[in-house]
Amino acid sequence: QVQLVESGGGLAQAGGSLRLSCVASRDILGINDMGWYRQAPGKQRELVATMTFDGASMYADSVKGRFTISRDNAKNTVYLQMNSLKPEDTAVYYCKVRTIWSTAYWGQGTQVTVPP
Repeated sequence: QVQLVESGGGLAQAGGSLRLSCVASRDILGINDMGWYRQAPGKQRELVATMTFDGASMYADSVKGRFTISRDNAKNTVYLQMNSLKPEDTAVYYCKVRTIWSTAYWGQGTQVTVPP
């Protein structure tokens, strides 16, 4: 069973930065894409950023130009660099890995809080 473990969340000032990491417990065969999602209180989980296995990335409009997704295949790790944080970025951030067979793995989430 693959486990994804996120880290790097916490409290940041508006305009500040955080870097989230998501480590897989073992190699995942047939990765199609990896990504970050977030869920704010009372809201649905939403896509933040994704990256396909060949490196193509996509971002939600709300984070374009501020967030950057990257990965280190050798370390089974995907990152989310978050700059120019805003209070509306406050949410629990989840890592997701999806395989070519449509199997999805989710992390347990890490809290990001940006006070007004």
